[in-house]
Amino acid sequence: MDFNVKKLASDAGVFFTRAVQFTEEKLGQAEKTELDAHLENLVARGDCTKNWTEKIFRQTEVLLQPNPSARIEEFFYEKLDKKIPLRTTNAELLGQHMLDAAKDFGPGTPYGSTLTTVGEYQKKLGGAEREFLQTSAINFLTPLRNFLEGDWRTISKERRLLENRRLDLDVCKARVKKAKLQEAKAAAAPDFQETRPRNYVLSASASALWSEELDKSEHELRVAQTEFDRQAEVTRLLLEGISSTHVNHLRCLHEFVEAQAAYYAQCHLYMQELQKELRSANGDSVPNAFAVSPSSSGALAGPSGLSSSSLPGASPPPRPPVSPGGRESGTLKIEEVQPPATGTRKAKVLYDYDAADTSELSLLADELITVYTVPGMDPDWLVGERGNQKGKVPVTYLELLS
Repeated sequence: MDFNVKKLASDAGVFFTRAVQFTEEKLGQAEKTELDAHLENLVARGDCTKNWTEKIFRQTEVLLQPNPSARIEEFFYEKLDKKIPLRTTNAELLGQHMLDAAKDFGPGTPYGSTLTTVGEYQKKLGGAEREFLQTSAINFLTPLRNFLEGDWRTISKERRLLENRRLDLDVCKARVKKAKLQEAKAAAAPDFQETRPRNYVLSASASALWSEELDKSEHELRVAQTEFDRQAEVTRLLLEGISSTHVNHLRCLHEFVEAQAAYYAQCHLYMQELQKELRSANGDSVPNAFAVSPSSSGALAGPSGLSSSSLPGASPPPRPPVSPGGRESGTLKIEEVQPPATGTRKAKVLYDYDAADTSELSLLADELITVYTVPGMDPDWLVGERGNQKGKVPVTYLELLS
């Protein structure tokens, strides 16, 4: 092992002088060379980019993988440069449990056959989720990670080097200032009437020494200034590259949104197909009070909890027709209908509605009512209750609440 004592002592001396300069600057006892305004703005912009990129990266990781243990496991696989094993999604696991339960309950029973159908679609949803996670990790998370662990580390290294060059420059400035002050004192006119001429000789010798020290300090200052300017230019070029980083991250953000849109659209398609299969399989034997029919899908609330038909200026939907096969007011006596033990929900009225006959319930916009269904009832209608009043209400005029 090549152990250079002189180099070690020199590095220790440089570190000590920088530490002294830094401490005196913090205490206000030494002057500090400020960066130019353009470079300061670039540094601030770089710090802002790093901070927000890190926050977005961490939160996206949480969104894609909420399990902290799984995230730690994936982190170690990445650091070890090993392929991350495929992990079964929750939807796929749920679907498999449903399929296994259907085998035990009997696939020929209504419950067993429904479990089979729902389980297959849950596995499809899980597959779509896995594809979304993989696409997002490649197109969005990886570029953000590459910036934080690659480009930004290089920028941080050069910024630390620039700070060291600045401290060296300020140390040299302080030495020059001190040498000039001491030279001026030594060059002061000696007293020729002094009984001891030796003082004059000592004064001239001191003046020459400080003059030599000043020349040396000024040379070191010029070298330090050159190194500082060179490092400032390198750092400036790296920080100006943040603009291209923003452009790249913007493209990645668009790809992430496209992946999300494709994932949610695929899930919506699967759920629509599942609802159709359940309706065709169950018929009226297991009525679904809250199934979205084609005629009413535009009026029900979307993912945000707001209905597109509840926006200002929207007109109320047309009164839904009563299915000929459904139970009319002559056979369905509203006053005799009793709410089920389970299955009632709250609903917000979107528009005013005037009852067409005594079997229906008039509605006022923005009021809350309780709704439920009864076997054999038309899917476009529900039974609504408000206090002691009860009657049929159209689904298209309601926003079902959870």
